[in-house]
Amino acid sequence: MKVFERLDRATRFPEDEIMIIESVRRLAREKIMPRAAGYDETAQFPWENVKDINSLEMNRIFIPEAYEGAGLSYSTYLACCREVSMACASTGIIWATNFHAAGPIMDFGSEAQKLRWLSIIANGGLAALALTEPSAGSDATGMKTTFRPDGDDIVINGSKVFITNGDVCDVLVLFGKWSELGSGRDAISIVVVEKGTPGFEVARTEKKMGTRASSTAALTFDNCRVPRANLLGKPGEGLKMLFHFLNRSRPSVAAHALGIARAAMHDAVDYINERSQSGRKIVEFQGIQFMLADMATDLAMCERWLWHVAERIEAGENDIAQESSMLKMRASDLAMRISTDAVQLMGGYGYVQDYRAERLMRDAKITQIYEGTQQIQRIVIARSMVGRGK
Repeated sequence: MKVFERLDRATRFPEDEIMIIESVRRLAREKIMPRAAGYDETAQFPWENVKDINSLEMNRIFIPEAYEGAGLSYSTYLACCREVSMACASTGIIWATNFHAAGPIMDFGSEAQKLRWLSIIANGGLAALALTEPSAGSDATGMKTTFRPDGDDIVINGSKVFITNGDVCDVLVLFGKWSELGSGRDAISIVVVEKGTPGFEVARTEKKMGTRASSTAALTFDNCRVPRANLLGKPGEGLKMLFHFLNRSRPSVAAHALGIARAAMHDAVDYINERSQSGRKIVEFQGIQFMLADMATDLAMCERWLWHVAERIEAGENDIAQESSMLKMRASDLAMRISTDAVQLMGGYGYVQDYRAERLMRDAKITQIYEGTQQIQRIVIARSMVGRGK
């Protein structure tokens, strides 16, 4: 659609990065998109899509060159995330999670840790980030998983839920509390657990409303022992690290949501241009045109804010919690609204599985929940204004 073409032309990328984005777009449309409905129906992990993603070495996009990556821009990563998510939201969330989990290692890992784990991810390994617990959802400070130092090792006990890639990951970035520092927020720390570590078990995988092909696992840690060298940073620095990388992961969720929104709008426009009612094409009705105008305008404005936030991140700015939360909140609300409107515009056909509109609506919902609910985003935005008028 022209609105998408204009949005993309307005975004300036270096020539080499444009070529990368175009190759990802072709892969998404030619291979990933045709499989999306089948994977959604069976809820099977899309290993074939992961294989194709690795054939393009897409994990290298967000890994620095020093650690076997390509070191491309954050904007290019977001553009590719949007393209994959437009084709298959499940595959989009799987690939984005590799970035989310790699972030703390890139930003806070030692040189040895980066060489060890980033090279695994760069070469196609899957990664996961484990924060949420059964009794600690939006309030991460209420986590109960413990890290107990024992000589040169760390002993882990606890559980996590709703962990994307948790059952298939090669590298797990895990949050818990350093036992010697008590049970408060100042005890939150991060360790890395590798696949196959004794005591690290998958309790179950969830059956979900949407992104059904993306695995979401409950994990347990029973006297799981890892080397002390697997600690990122120092004990008690986990909360500081969390706030830092949320500024980068929330725009990633926005790109995922905008991919879903693009797909829904594309399908709605195609449908109403082809269908007629009372002797007129549906698109000719003024009420329908108003809906389309709102969709196109809101999508254009949200995508421009996506690139604005990306530019600030690329400039090295860290004080962007408000802007990142605004972006995540608005993009995910937009994905839910456009996908819901697409179902409405398509009527009964939008409600059945012969068309992907109903799948996009189901897939969109999680973007309002993960990486902080919409309510949490509003708290972050509002708090950033407290005291500014003084």
